[in-house]
Amino acid sequence: MSTRSPIEERLRAAFDARARLISAHDLSPARPPTGRAWGTRRIRRVVSAVAVTAAAAAAAITFLLPSGSDSGSPERRHHPAPPAGDPAATPRTPEPVPSPGEPRSRPSPSQPR
Repeated sequence: MSTRSPIEERLRAAFDARARLISAHDLSPARPPTGRAWGTRRIRRVVSAVAVTAAAAAAAITFLLPSGSDSGSPERRHHPAPPAGDPAATPRTPEPVPSPGEPRSRPSPSQPR
């Protein structure tokens, strides 16, 4: 036979008394909740999540798009500018652009037509 301690006896008596206070009416299902389906807290959470997402997207766009001063092709943006030439050297003149009526290139005699 097992011997029960005084604390165990008191706990068993308290649990037994508590169990006798519960009736079948207390165990019946509760009525379903009525009122708004969305609570204020839920709406606030959704609005704050949308705001945080929009802020993160704006920050990503700001950092990923080139700024106005260095806009251009990605190759030009990431390479340093070429060193400055000798100021005494004469600048190169651009080749003339042919007018719309002129042929763009003249075939050489060695090239077949």
